Amino acid sequence: MIKVLIAEDDLMIADAAEELLVKMGYRVCGIARTVTDAIALAQTQKPDLAVIDLRLAGDGIGSDIPSSFAIRARCQPRCGVLYATGNTKRVALTDADGDACLAKPYSAADLVRSLQLVSEIVATGKASPPFPRGFRMLPSANLLGQEQAYG
Repeated sequence: MIKVLIAEDDLMIADAAEELLVKMGYRVCGIARTVTDAIALAQTQKPDLAVIDLRLAGDGIGSDIPSSFAIRARCQPRCGVLYATGNTKRVALTDADGDACLAKPYSAADLVRSLQLVSEIVATGKASPPFPRGFRMLPSANLLGQEQAYG
């Protein structure tokens, strides 16, 4: 069973996501409202996937969480990271931060399909259509660096 960590400070959204994911056969290994709690959960529960809001309680920034997965990546397959945020236009994340981003508000079907795509990205390095509304893969950090160097 695929284990999913949810990092979301809005408990209504987190609870709805948990309920949906459990119904779809995922195991939610925890809900965290802060960066500190999410990192602690990730270290103890070793999730396969994470759904992370960019703005968390206590002025936390969700993109600080995946760095804790780097420790785990040395031993096992890495954790797939899906950011779920209402601020996708302002997101300046790359594949060094995670795998994909899903715009809020999203439907239940969009969340499930996005997690399937993130699993595919982790396994193969790419994702196959169809893509949900508001979904985008994060660009390569290497390509962005090259564009800046040559741009």
